[in-house]
Amino acid sequence: MDAMNPRSDKGDTKERAADESRDADVLVVGAGPTGLLLAGDLAEAGLSVTLLERRPDTTSNLTRALAVHARTLEQLDARGLADELVAGGHRITRLRLFGRADLDPSQLPSRFPFVLITPQFEVERLLDRRARKAGVVFRYDSEVTGLEQDADGVTVHLRGAGGTTGVRAAYVVGTDGVRSTIREAIGLPFPGKSVIRSVVLADVRLAQEPESPFTVGATDDAFGLLGSFGDGWYRVIGWNRHRQADDDTPADLAEVQEVARLALGKDYGIHDARWISRFHSDERQAPEYRVGRVFLAGDAAHVHSPAGGQGMNTGLQDAANLGWKLAAVIQGHAPAALLDSYQAERHPVGKMVLRSSGAIIRLALVHHAPGRAARAVATQLVNRLRPLSRRAVRNLSGIGIAYPAGPGAHRLAGHRAPDIHLADGSRLYELLRRGRFVLITPAGEPAIAQGPANSGDAPSHPAPARPDASRPTPSRTDALRPADGRLIHAVWRGDRRTALLVRPDGYVAWATDATAPAERAAALRTALLHWTGSTPDGATPADATSARSAAASAAAADTSTTRTATSTGASAVIPAPAHDADRPADR
Repeated sequence: MDAMNPRSDKGDTKERAADESRDADVLVVGAGPTGLLLAGDLAEAGLSVTLLERRPDTTSNLTRALAVHARTLEQLDARGLADELVAGGHRITRLRLFGRADLDPSQLPSRFPFVLITPQFEVERLLDRRARKAGVVFRYDSEVTGLEQDADGVTVHLRGAGGTTGVRAAYVVGTDGVRSTIREAIGLPFPGKSVIRSVVLADVRLAQEPESPFTVGATDDAFGLLGSFGDGWYRVIGWNRHRQADDDTPADLAEVQEVARLALGKDYGIHDARWISRFHSDERQAPEYRVGRVFLAGDAAHVHSPAGGQGMNTGLQDAANLGWKLAAVIQGHAPAALLDSYQAERHPVGKMVLRSSGAIIRLALVHHAPGRAARAVATQLVNRLRPLSRRAVRNLSGIGIAYPAGPGAHRLAGHRAPDIHLADGSRLYELLRRGRFVLITPAGEPAIAQGPANSGDAPSHPAPARPDASRPTPSRTDALRPADGRLIHAVWRGDRRTALLVRPDGYVAWATDATAPAERAAALRTALLHWTGSTPDGATPADATSARSAAASAAAADTSTTRTATSTGASAVIPAPAHDADRPADR
């Protein structure tokens, strides 16, 4: 491991050895928040990464996002960036959707029970700094004109100030936005439609300070949002039913003032706009997020209305999900089939966000009497029914999102792991900053267990392992020693008996409540072999296939300790601890 980089796991790999002509392990196309987080993750894992951006280095990115939700802050915390971002933003503990439905993020089970209002460029600044420190190579003024892929890699053709050239990598990820050239190059459609047009966007100063740093309002004919950057500048986003124009029609300060008065009741003395823009919003999603060795993430994969402020957050979650999987495959720790789980896990989330943001914007824009009545009923339900309100805010924040788990998996598998306090005084998300799996076991229980791998809870890994006849089958009574640099062992603070394996992206890979020593040891060995790669005795994830099948059968028979995991958006929590000292650091 690179001593200067705690996430680094450098060395020769099968992927790297396959094609010595590569210029990088991964090419990331698009230097917005999604591309910056992904590139930083890959570089910190020890991969060579080139980030391609069409804009010149001197041209700033157009930023529209203002809201950073709790789950995104947790992901940034796992990269050591959240506290700095939070310090410069505004915390919102009451979220009103277009002046009607009230949501209460202060009740979220997180270290970040709020919505952070901060401009997108602040998120980009931190992610850019991290990516450069990790060794990402930035290439600006580089427009993708096409690509070809084969069994060993992808060649991307570029046009820039110096002419045309080609670069080659093992994998390519398109994070290049709604007009993605990568998506077009791999022939993926982007079906959908426009849901709202002529939205005005401006950065302005105010003569009168608003009552809150984040103000939202709506009438039957307009909606508006006013958010503070914290430095005297404010972002205004507004829509006026009676002022509809094409994107290329200039907007002026008078129009911004008008929409603010209509939606918010007053314009707060808006003046000195540093820029004004007009845009429309689509609902679109690519049917596949992967074609061969090319992936899509962020707005290149899905785009939706600004309602709920979920766009940037969803893209950052895409990046967090994909990065560790690409690193594991390229470094030879996991079979290439692991990459299929990116589509299985993130595409349903994108669909859910399209539906939820679409429902919010349609309720806000409804004009006829029956629609207004339905909106009033929906608002009252959200405001009065606590379970419905909690579910809405958990899904909006990303805290409630879960991934599908395999047959026989523990009830926690696929769900977000809270920021657990550990026996040594550290937190789980501090350990996740090292980019590894974290195994949490009870006090006094060894991390390295012995026992036949023939029972216990089945791992929830959605990608099937592939047999490798050239590998010897290890003794099932040998102690497991996961591949160097792949696992951190931690201990519960308190007397909880669950063993928990957490993925590098903060989701539960595997857990068991088994109490019989042999069963527990076998389940642990199977899970670690499956998730963390080869062992010194020559075992690989493929060696866990037969053991995993047996484990799943045994687990399915033990309904007292194992349940089928719920799907995306369902609720599952770490069981209530016996003592306060064992509670998550979230609350």
